Amino acid sequence: MALPAGKALRTVFGETVAALADHDPRIVVVDGDVGSSTGAQIFESAHPERFLQMGVAEQNMLGVAAGLASVGFVPFVSAFACFAVGRAFDSIRVLIAQPALNVKITGGFSGLLAGKTGKTHQMFDDVAIMRSLPNVVVLAPADEVEAAAAIHAMVATDGPFYLQLYRESTPVLFPADYRFEIGRSVKVRDGSDVSLMSTGVQTTRVYEAAEILARRGIEATVLHIPTIKPIDEEGIVEAARASGRVVVVEEQSVLGGLGSAVAEVLSSRHPVPVQRLGIQDTYGESGPDELLLDKYRLSAAAVAQDVEASLLRQRLPILHLEGADRR
Repeated sequence: MALPAGKALRTVFGETVAALADHDPRIVVVDGDVGSSTGAQIFESAHPERFLQMGVAEQNMLGVAAGLASVGFVPFVSAFACFAVGRAFDSIRVLIAQPALNVKITGGFSGLLAGKTGKTHQMFDDVAIMRSLPNVVVLAPADEVEAAAAIHAMVATDGPFYLQLYRESTPVLFPADYRFEIGRSVKVRDGSDVSLMSTGVQTTRVYEAAEILARRGIEATVLHIPTIKPIDEEGIVEAARASGRVVVVEEQSVLGGLGSAVAEVLSSRHPVPVQRLGIQDTYGESGPDELLLDKYRLSAAAVAQDVEASLLRQRLPILHLEGADRR
């Protein structure tokens, strides 16, 4: 079943934070001169007196956010992931994570599809970097419903957060009454042959890949993990135990991201084969979205093909052994 079309998460960010600020005077937005691209301009139009333009000075911007949080404000940082995390990492580590300040960092244009800006703006390791920091909660919502709910949860929870945001319009995976909970994974499909785990918007493609696999006689569980830190160990173990095979798919580097987090959990809690599909230790490039997804094996069709091939490889030794027994 095809998923219905939805909003871009950057639009949801601007609308949701602006609406929350109508009733919460603590909320402010600091922007790194990208508000027209991140959705922050929606907040600027609604609350110009609480929109602080920092210019192209991201390290300083994170320092300003830390200062605002220290006197009781709830600052949201508006920037591309490559700038908010890659350029300003030291400010995050020392000024925000170490004192556990109530700063909400958003990583716009995270992942592969960064509007043809190419390798300088594509960020494949923001999850790996941010989950390595003590005190920081890392979220990657799948659709507009979950993104809005995650932002509400961020405001209601004290402490530093990192939220991945997506540039393009995204399919809608969850119903309007979906309830988001920090630290909880969500099973969006049941199957006994393999457990597919994903996060962020990539989960919508993984869900579609599972539907393709079902038409080929392969039934897959799809576990969506919107909170990468703190991660839902029990949910991961339960899904792994149900099928005995795990494939993690993410629009991130396979080094240090969700796949690594899942492998860390299962190696100590319930060892099973874990395959990691994602960006294979390389930089990206500029190009149309669909071509990039196909090239980097992240489209629904490519994921379905690679999962099917992986299952075949795992079964071959068993088939050979059975043949030897019969002879």
